[in-house]
Amino acid sequence: MKIIARTQNILKNLLTLAGGALASPVWALEDTQGLPPVNGMNFQTPVTEIAATLYSLHHLMLAICGVIFAGVFGVMFYSIFAHRKSKGRAPAHFHESMAVEIIWTVVPLLIIVLMALPATQTVMRMKDTTNPDLTVKVTGYQWKWGYEYIQGPGAGVHFLSTLTTPRDEVNGRRPISETYLQEVDHPLVVPAHKKIRILTTSSDVVHSWFVPAFGVKQDAIPGVMRDTWFKADKAGTYRGFCTELCGKDHAYMPVVVKVLSEADYAQWVERAQQGQTTIQSKVKETLTMEELKARGKQVYALHCAVCHQENGKGVGPFPAIDGGPVATGPLDAHLKLILQGKGQMPPWAHTLNDLDIAAVTTYQRNAWRNQTGDRVQPAQVSALR
Repeated sequence: MKIIARTQNILKNLLTLAGGALASPVWALEDTQGLPPVNGMNFQTPVTEIAATLYSLHHLMLAICGVIFAGVFGVMFYSIFAHRKSKGRAPAHFHESMAVEIIWTVVPLLIIVLMALPATQTVMRMKDTTNPDLTVKVTGYQWKWGYEYIQGPGAGVHFLSTLTTPRDEVNGRRPISETYLQEVDHPLVVPAHKKIRILTTSSDVVHSWFVPAFGVKQDAIPGVMRDTWFKADKAGTYRGFCTELCGKDHAYMPVVVKVLSEADYAQWVERAQQGQTTIQSKVKETLTMEELKARGKQVYALHCAVCHQENGKGVGPFPAIDGGPVATGPLDAHLKLILQGKGQMPPWAHTLNDLDIAAVTTYQRNAWRNQTGDRVQPAQVSALR
């Protein structure tokens, strides 16, 4: 019985690899929180109409290729076996055959047309971004995503989405979690059953925004605005990655999309707008050293530690902040470096708000051995922009 069960599992896996019609969308042990299925050998379960169409097309094309493969190699191996020299077969001598030439020209043409028609229709549907219910601009940064709600419910909301996997897991100091390298602080949030238009661009190098369950993959190119769309049929959390090599931390910029019901999405929009109003009000306040350092430590962990390390010691081309000349030197020079960037240091002026830049600067100048006592207020950052 064990042998039979193992054989059945092997056959199921082979069917999945071959794109057999009897194979289920995913052969997996688990598929939770939008994670890739464990031991999965096929596409992720589609949750949009486009993704379902791509899944069906994949199996159609694979089936056509399988039939061609079986036919060509079947005839070839039969000919080799049945007409071998040991059976006394003599080679035939002939030249040209109009019928054969017409057949091997027309048949491949018909096969190509059969494959091209549904593929072209699908591509045209994928490119139809008209009449969206919600438009979101997605900007790729090294190495995070920026989301800005342009049109529709939530217009005006904007935030960064950064990896939150602890550095101890990344550096192998503790076991990895189930969502290792696939968790962020702020996922993209959208309503279910609504057409979402995604505008992609980049602030530095080429990135690519990819969510397998949506059937969506669009490059984000500096100075160019590309667009795509999706309409999720099921609420839940869906995950993807940047799929264009974009530097040393390419593997550390996941895509996480949270699809909510329309009512839940409306509540999320209200909370997000209130949160941004709170940040705007804090920008006008005079904050204490403790408030600035507490927020600055969080900002540093999310955006700075990946290059300068958690302990501020730096690594390779990324200089140390602990005891470094920038964090202990003139304050304006420190702020201008963060705002404008230099060399491999990206400019943060369009990425972080005045409050976050003031907080992280205060933290850097008063952490580790750096005890300058400088307290930077958001108004000082605003004045240097």
